[in-house]
Order: sequence, then C-alpha cells, then structure tokens
Amino acid sequence: MVPRYTRPQMAAIWSPEERFRIWFEIEALAAEKMAELGTIPAESARVIREAGARRTAAIGAADLERIDEIERVTRHDVIAFLTWLGEGENGMGEHARYIHQGMTSSDVLDTCLAVQMARAADLLIAGCEAVMAALKARAIEHRHTPTIGRSHGIHAEPTTFGLKLAGHYVEFARNLGRLRAARAEVATCAISGPVGTFASVDPAVEAHVAEKLGLAVEPVSTQVIPRDRHAAFFCALAVVAGGVERLATEVRHLQRSEVREAEEFFHAGQKGSSAMPHKRNPVLSENLSGLARLVRGYAMPALENITLWHERDISHSSVERVIAPDATIALDFALMRLAGMMEKLTIYPERMTENLESLGGVVHSQKVLLALTQAGLSREGAYAAVQKAAMDTWLALGRPDAKRFAENLLAVPEAAGCMDAAALAAAMDPQRDFRHVDTVFARVFGTP
Repeated sequence: MVPRYTRPQMAAIWSPEERFRIWFEIEALAAEKMAELGTIPAESARVIREAGARRTAAIGAADLERIDEIERVTRHDVIAFLTWLGEGENGMGEHARYIHQGMTSSDVLDTCLAVQMARAADLLIAGCEAVMAALKARAIEHRHTPTIGRSHGIHAEPTTFGLKLAGHYVEFARNLGRLRAARAEVATCAISGPVGTFASVDPAVEAHVAEKLGLAVEPVSTQVIPRDRHAAFFCALAVVAGGVERLATEVRHLQRSEVREAEEFFHAGQKGSSAMPHKRNPVLSENLSGLARLVRGYAMPALENITLWHERDISHSSVERVIAPDATIALDFALMRLAGMMEKLTIYPERMTENLESLGGVVHSQKVLLALTQAGLSREGAYAAVQKAAMDTWLALGRPDAKRFAENLLAVPEAAGCMDAAALAAAMDPQRDFRHVDTVFARVFGTP
C-alpha cells in the first residue's frame, strides 16, 4: 500500500523488521520448550534467546540487505533468516544448530502471519469502535432533526437525521462483531513439522508457543494452517469495507449541490478545485469509496487460496504477501478517516426542512391515505384520490399558480367528503412520523 494511505501503527506490523522479530520469537519459544523436554540442551536455548534477542532488537537496513543477499543464494527466506541469525560476532556459535529443530518453514511463516493478522485486527477493531463512537454522538445530537427519507433516490417519507445515522451505527456494531470473530478464527498456531504429523516435534512445543503468543492451536494443520480461516478474515474485511462505502456514499449524496443537507468539513485554506474556486467537493467520502473497492477486491484471491495441493503448496504465499498488508492497511486508514469525517461532518437542519417541504407536502401521502380509509373510504378510492392530488401538486411544482398537496386534496370530492381541512392538517402532522424514534434509540443505544 502506498504511504499516502498507510498509518504508522499498521505499517509497523507488516514491516520486514517486525516480521523477523516475530520469526525469532517463534524460534526462541520453540527452543525453550524443546530444552524443557530435553530435546536440546538448556544452555543452547538460553544462548539462542539472548543472542537472537540482541540481534533482532537492533535489526536495521544493513541486516535486511544481508538477509536478502543470503536469500539470493539459498532461494529460501526462512533459511536466509536462520543463517543470518547465527552468523557474526553476536551469533550463537555452535548453539545455532539447535534452532528450528524438527520444524518446517510453514511452522514459522503461518504462525507469524497469525500474529500479524491478529495485531492488525486489533487496530481494525479500534477503528470500527471509533466510527461507532462518532456515529453515536452525531445520531444522539440529531435524534429529532427532521429530514426526508428517500427510496430509489426519490423523496419518500419524513425521518430524522439521527435515525439515519443510528442505522449506520448498528451496521458497524455488526461489523465489530465480524472483526472480532475474524480475529479469533485466524489467530491460530501451527508447529507440527513436515505434513503436520508431529513426527519430529512434540505437540507440547506447539501448545507452548501458542500460549505465549496468545494464539489457539490449529487442530490439524497438514503443515499449513487451512486457508478457509484466512478467507473468512478477508471476507469480513470486505463486508466492513461495504459498510464504509455505504456511509460514504450517503455523505456524497447529501453533499450534492441540489441536496446540501450535510457536507464534509471544509478547512481554512482548503481548495476544492484548481480551476473553480467555489468548489467544495466530497473528497474524503470519494476516497473512502475507492479504498473500499480495493479491500473488497482482496476477498476473492483469499477465497481462491483455500484450495492447495495435498498437504501443502505455496500458491497462497505470493497472494498473502500482497493482500494481508494491503487489505488491513487500506481498511485501517479508511476506518480512521471515516471516524474523523463523521465527527466533523457539517450538518444543515434548515436545508433538511426546506427539502422535506419542497414537494408541497406530498411526502405525507401515506398518512392521508390511512386517514381516508379510517374515515370510511375504500383503500382503492382513497389511493386514487390521494394520488391525483399528489400528481397535481408534483406537476405544478415551480409554477406561480402551484397549489400545495393539502389544497389539491380538498379539491378532490371523494377526499373532501371524508375529511375537512383541520382533520387533514392533523393527519399530515410531521410529528406523527417521529413518535417512535425514541423507541428505536432505546433499542440501539439503550437510552430513553
């Protein structure tokens, strides 16, 4: 992922330096348990831990180049790392031969990836919680702010802006659950040796490493951790990205010049266009839509990684080297950007009211329809009367002689015979639309 969309906290998880530190930690923990079991000398485990800790703690650009240099010869990344770990003045001498006893490369690679993905998930969980906090605050702030609800992009019935935001909040609450479940599924350790039989490494080693790293033990690893776990992780990220884009798309729509009900905060000195000084563009939400497309795109190769030859191949490896950092980095950035955008979102209640009333009152048509049926008119007759008045209002919008919906309705004999002006005004009272908003808020936020 390009630096523009990379937060330092997430980048650190996927850095080569951190990857090698995790590799060493796995090797050191395994060696310590092997020493306890009598597989290797206790002194060797101590030297491996102390010398390796010094070496990996100070790992820098020169060390990375040395590891790459070794790999250019060995054509094997884990062997290159182990060779580097045991060489030089800070090396382990004769004790180096006890590193990686009975283990296979996937034991290190897959367990390391599990650690990295779990740590990445922790940041994504924090990002999701930040979005929820922003949505909750703004939803409560605008719990009773009237606005028009839309279906098919067309005015439907009144709602409140807080209720719209509450809907996004509960979606992100579900997304939070998905991220937590995805973390639990992928946080598994496998140190079972070639083809996963434990023929050359005791299962107690795997259990020890798993416990120390905060991972679960993979029941049957077949040398690699099954990739359905990883596919579930990336699919969860894709669903979260969908929630990001749904909210971003709503903001983009509300910021359109014809709507202007809300807009991204416009900073002092900000420029919207190189050519048109008046522009105030929804650049943050558009950026979020683009990032969401990337994250969703990573789900398909993760699904294709499930199928491997026999007990193990490495067709998944090149894929994961790209999608694991890129997907988590992109979504991490998107979540924190979304949280900040919603915290500072500029909201225009007056414009919402203006838009709500812009169609002459036709948005109250269902309430009038129900009132007419309760007054004795058949549903078919009531629908025809209300629709005629609504269409007369709609088609005359903007004309000097335009009449509002209520006036047109009272001109329809079937309606006028069942309802007078006072009854019609009572039926069209906007507060009737909002009488259960507090019930929904109590359901969502647990507040009266």
